[in-house]
Amino acid sequence: MLARTPLRIVLATLLLLPALPALADSGTADPGWSGSGQLGLAATTGNTRSQNLNAGFDLKYDSDSWIYHFDGSALRSRGTVTVGLPGPNGTTVDVSQYQVTANRYTLGGSAALVLDPDNRLVSTVRYDHDNFSSYRYQTAVAVSWGHVLLHSKATELDFEIGPGIKRYRVEGEPNNQTAAIARFALNYSQQLTASTRIENHLLIEAASFDTFIENTTSVVVQINKRLALKVGYQIRHNTKLNNALLLNPNAGTARTDTLLTTNLVYNF
Repeated sequence: MLARTPLRIVLATLLLLPALPALADSGTADPGWSGSGQLGLAATTGNTRSQNLNAGFDLKYDSDSWIYHFDGSALRSRGTVTVGLPGPNGTTVDVSQYQVTANRYTLGGSAALVLDPDNRLVSTVRYDHDNFSSYRYQTAVAVSWGHVLLHSKATELDFEIGPGIKRYRVEGEPNNQTAAIARFALNYSQQLTASTRIENHLLIEAASFDTFIENTTSVVVQINKRLALKVGYQIRHNTKLNNALLLNPNAGTARTDTLLTTNLVYNF
């Protein structure tokens, strides 16, 4: 029952996003939908055995009055790890086992009311599930003011800032908890050449119990109109780890996680 709670929050919030006006606007020739999907896979067999899979999608609807954005990502890895098992006479025997070493997925959505070319009112929801984090899940809902700092053919820069709430559960604990947050997001895109651009997305969710920071930098090389290669580097950081987290053997105790990916992207 508890496992279904965060998913219900996400689905309910997405349903509350005022998407009906955009979806009902079917009289225009161009509905304004665009998006992409990406996939990366690495696997080894023989002396070393491992599997690494990461995937993601990004979907956007852009109209004169509303901007809708939906995204998601998934990461799953398996590999050979050494674990200590009880041996004879109280000794410990090291044994190699093939286990899941990473299992994380995220979902997000936003609806932005365009006030003028440079300002917008944005409602956002983000769900994060990680089996190897200090938190089993985190769901954040916020209402923000968005402002476009730069917008040209080659450069885009905008930010969002506002209050929200976070529903979360500490790994190993039976109960969910709720806290107020301050949300800040900064999005940057720079076209370097006709086929190459760099992107950076910064997200900060600050709360009294912890501050979550995620920064993703990507280089995208366009192969043709539909296909591209994307190299990304992501840093995820939690500023605090309390005693309950540190004493929990099932939770990760590192404050910073990094992820390097190379993916094939399909644009539609």
